[in-house]
Amino acid sequence: MAEYVYRPVIAVARGLFGALRLQLDVRGAENIPSSGGGIVLINHVSYLDFALAELPFWTVRQRLVRFMAKKEVFDHRISGPLMRGMHHIPVDRQAGATSLRDALKALRAGEFVGVFPEATISPSYCLASFKSGAARMAAHTDVPVIPVILWGSQRVLTKGHPFRLRDAAGTPISITVGRPVPPAELADRQTGTDVLHKVMTELLDEAQRSYPRPSPGEPDWWLPAHLGGSAPPPPIQPDDPEA
Repeated sequence: MAEYVYRPVIAVARGLFGALRLQLDVRGAENIPSSGGGIVLINHVSYLDFALAELPFWTVRQRLVRFMAKKEVFDHRISGPLMRGMHHIPVDRQAGATSLRDALKALRAGEFVGVFPEATISPSYCLASFKSGAARMAAHTDVPVIPVILWGSQRVLTKGHPFRLRDAAGTPISITVGRPVPPAELADRQTGTDVLHKVMTELLDEAQRSYPRPSPGEPDWWLPAHLGGSAPPPPIQPDDPEA
């Protein structure tokens, strides 16, 4: 498959991150499989998460991730052509069978498919409940799930907080790639989803513990309430979410 769009976009993203002097701390890149399909499971805290999650896969393994994203992104006059050119997968909530079919086809072809199991950015910056699609796709295609945790990117550009160059410059951002979860552990939809949530929670806790704390007097809106920050507490989540 020709990649006339994806590779230049990665180069531009890396250039922008460099211009902002973002302090990227990538851990666990050795966990990225060198071949075969896999589901890349990513927490969602900012609008930069697509580009940040892709970085270790490309820089370490020269592999691309096909992200599942809401259809509205593909309908946009600017982002739409880019998303289609990078062969990402549109998700239409009213016609989900098509996106599922496309994702399964990519996985069976040996590609990585990126999934944000929370489906949206939570202002609490805590993990919300997961949709069950990742576990189901892994079981259907017999591929592993590679967990990826991002932390700190919410300080640069996220929902409800406009970009401010002075605040964004030099921001530390951690990208943690966990050990792949084998599909055998995900055969049951709900049990598998619970396993993935537990794995991601543990990785997120570790990323948060090792991340620099705000100095006295610095804004702490990006820090979850349970860590002493002023982000709102997470809402109560349903017990059995569907994909």
